[in-house]
Amino acid sequence: MTRYALIGAAGYIAPRHLQAIAATGGDLAAALDRSDSVGIMDRYFPDTAFFTEFERFEAHLADLRRAGNGVDYVGICSPNYLHASHIRTALSNGAHAICEKPLVLDEADLDVLTEAEQASGKKVYTILQLRLHPAILELRERLAAAPEGTVHEVDVTYCTSRGGWYGVSWKGDIAKSGGIATNIGVHFFDMLTFLFGDIRESAAHLREDTHAAGWLKLERANVRWFLSIDRTHLPPNTPEGQTTYRSITVDGAEIEFSGGFTDLHTQSYQDILGGGGFGLEDARNSIRTVAGMRAMALDPSAGEQHRFVGQFL
Repeated sequence: MTRYALIGAAGYIAPRHLQAIAATGGDLAAALDRSDSVGIMDRYFPDTAFFTEFERFEAHLADLRRAGNGVDYVGICSPNYLHASHIRTALSNGAHAICEKPLVLDEADLDVLTEAEQASGKKVYTILQLRLHPAILELRERLAAAPEGTVHEVDVTYCTSRGGWYGVSWKGDIAKSGGIATNIGVHFFDMLTFLFGDIRESAAHLREDTHAAGWLKLERANVRWFLSIDRTHLPPNTPEGQTTYRSITVDGAEIEFSGGFTDLHTQSYQDILGGGGFGLEDARNSIRTVAGMRAMALDPSAGEQHRFVGQFL
């Protein structure tokens, strides 16, 4: 049986990892979180050793390893700015790392982790779930059949409502989360390069605490994007009670991918256990993209604006 540890067990995304570990027949040997609101573990792994102090958790991992019963993987659902450190914790304890997005905040961290990965003989995996979404895979096949030199016109809109807690938490601190484009959007930027190739140019049009927008020129597409956690930015025709709006249009045609998200983490774990998975280099383009967006000056006149941008300027 594959043995796991989990860092960030009380976090927003941790239940997806718990479900994936259980669904793939794994066992959760240890879990860590500063918060003790982790009752959800009882649904899957009631006998897990739980810690609120990192030092005691790490000592437990070392004890397990010395006893010949170490963990095989460490799932990492901690705040973004801690990912690199927690990945190194996994590697140093003889385990592979499975880390939530964004894998790290800056591209230089990828180089450091590459060295640590090579020294440990273990692998670092990241969750790039949209690369496994059936609608995205189908779209990728259709795009591959387009005539050489085709440049597509793409609009990406993602509004996912969050309450006032978001800004108070670590997610509202750009030094810890990377800001909206990094924390909310990094897997969309990964998806875009997965579909349309490397980024040639980039512009930032908006960069606020609750929303961001910009333009990308990729090898095979021009992309206008808008991201928001403010429920007032949901389109007027959004059904009552719906708190998230996802839209991708390619050459004016809507790509329906609102469903199919609930089991993508389980598919990600299955892919890793089967010898696949996405590693450090797979994450590089998206990490470089969002880090560059944080550094660049706002220029609403560069490139083309998303249709939502005008209301803010």
